[in-house]
Amino acid sequence: MTTTKRGRGLLVAVVAVMVCTAATAPATAQEPARAEPVSTVFFGDSYAANFGIAPIFGAWDLNEYYCFRSEENYPAVAARELAERGTTLDVASDRSCGAALLEHFWTTQLLPKGKSKPPQQEALGSETRLVVGTLSGNTLGFVQILQQCSQTFRNLDPVLPGDPVDPGDPAEHCAAFFTTGDGRQWLDSRFKTVEDDLQTLFGNIVERSPAAKAVLVGYPRIVPDNFVKCEIPAPGRKYKPLADIPTDALPVFDSVQERLNDLMRVKADEAGAVFVDLYAVTGDNTACDGDDRGIGGLFETSQVKLLGVPLPWLLHPNTRGRDIQAHHVATAIQHILSA
Repeated sequence: MTTTKRGRGLLVAVVAVMVCTAATAPATAQEPARAEPVSTVFFGDSYAANFGIAPIFGAWDLNEYYCFRSEENYPAVAARELAERGTTLDVASDRSCGAALLEHFWTTQLLPKGKSKPPQQEALGSETRLVVGTLSGNTLGFVQILQQCSQTFRNLDPVLPGDPVDPGDPAEHCAAFFTTGDGRQWLDSRFKTVEDDLQTLFGNIVERSPAAKAVLVGYPRIVPDNFVKCEIPAPGRKYKPLADIPTDALPVFDSVQERLNDLMRVKADEAGAVFVDLYAVTGDNTACDGDDRGIGGLFETSQVKLLGVPLPWLLHPNTRGRDIQAHHVATAIQHILSA
């Protein structure tokens, strides 16, 4: 039977009236087709692995365990949030691993006990459509900076590798060290390495997955504008959030973190990638924001244990901070896919 254009219009009008008046009628139109799952690879360091949040993925396999990647890291939570919004990610792999440097995107990462992880970029392929993650902080030297500024941290056997930039320079002098001394030159050299390595990372993504959109996720803010808040332990906690790091070093640490995020944004823009600026949206959820903190204090006990011993957060996102990461990453991905 042939239906005229006018007849089709009348049929649509009748169906619309019946729906609006709650009349019951057989369905005459198919539901819109759901979008195909988006092939996605996550990469990154301990901020993408969400060190400190239990449970750890791969507790039965030391090659996985020593990455300290949470089963509930922000990639997993962001994927769930997107699914709830109607967008499905086909997560081909999550290669995030604690202590990863930028170079571990394309080189093997050595882990404790002789274990190792292959280059994170090996998960990429021609079918990959999204490449999302957080890398740069370890290449810059976050751990070395913390050890330079905290004598207590120097005295520990830290989970994350690294040494003070200059063990002979007292921790209480670290503000001057990084602003007027040899530490300033050291920082400049580290920023240059980050810049070069980010360029390599984006180039490798294009080479391996030319149809993929890259998303580089920045680091949440650790130190607030009001440094006085960092002099008060979080409720129920023993140590100040940044422990014995001198107060005059806090603005230095904050400026280093802001500079790193700015550099990550610039390199992402140059590569045609998307940058998720967490620093800009976490000023009220720093390590020093008490019950609202999204960052676990330097020596605050995390959810994870090693050989039965609780590990400190070491200034990584707690579950609140992880949820902030996940929400902004999910929003960025949804925007990309709907553009």
